[in-house]
Amino acid sequence: MQQKKRFKTLLTASILAGAAASMALSSAEAQTLDRIKTSSSLKLGYEPDARPFSFKTEQAAPGGYAVALCGKIADSLKTALNLPQLNVEWVPLTDKGREPAIKDGTVDLVCGAEPITLTRRAEVSFSLPIFPSGTGVVLSKSAPLALTEVLAYGQPTSRPIWRGSPARTILEHKTFSSIAGTTSERWLADRIKTFQLAATSVPVESYAIGIERVVDGSSAALFGDMPLLMDAAARSDNAGNLVVLRRHFTYEPLGLELARGDEDFRLAVDRALSQTYASADFVDLFTTWFGVPDEAIVTFFRQTALPE
Repeated sequence: MQQKKRFKTLLTASILAGAAASMALSSAEAQTLDRIKTSSSLKLGYEPDARPFSFKTEQAAPGGYAVALCGKIADSLKTALNLPQLNVEWVPLTDKGREPAIKDGTVDLVCGAEPITLTRRAEVSFSLPIFPSGTGVVLSKSAPLALTEVLAYGQPTSRPIWRGSPARTILEHKTFSSIAGTTSERWLADRIKTFQLAATSVPVESYAIGIERVVDGSSAALFGDMPLLMDAAARSDNAGNLVVLRRHFTYEPLGLELARGDEDFRLAVDRALSQTYASADFVDLFTTWFGVPDEAIVTFFRQTALPE
């Protein structure tokens, strides 16, 4: 009898604990949208030095591709919540301060671009992808055609080389650069080791330095994050002499970060992004930061946008 009573007590406590947890989760899910509606304010985080996704402009205002997307999200929230006015507070963040700011509610959404990985998803949640990033490559327009074709397609279009693999022969005895400490550096080193190429890998500290090495011929090509390569090449004084190939050697989609467990807010963010991607003026928004998108980019956003 005593044992049955103890079991009932434990069962009741378990049910109450489960109910409390459920209530807490429901409260967390509604928390952001409720606070935005009550305060008529939206807190958006950004990194002042993360061009082209977010940066501080000469007018000391935030700018960039991710910032522009967050502007679209703010407009969508204002309409969805029937707010006559929505005050947007821009909160500058450091790389290390980004995650704490999300977790403690200092910001509702981070207008940057982080790789959507399983490791990161254990700490924060993500929006729909905002860019199909990954390792890309930039080289000089005057680079040998065979090298350009190997990097773009995996092999030259013609095969005038009689000994060995055409692609391997073209890549041998070349110097390639990558951005130090990034996926691109690890990927390049791994490719050279795996294929036992007689090629040299030279990590560089910045995209500007890497671009300069390509321009002066010190490196045959620079490998780095695709959107950052596109931005660095476009802003270079030698932009007309550079080409960013549209081939992804690795795939790392980027997204906006927000707190975990807030599915209602995440849904509102994803709805705004889907509507933006499907809109007629999205190509102009994208072109502002990365140039005219090719068919692969257009297809990516068409497939990323979710239907109602």
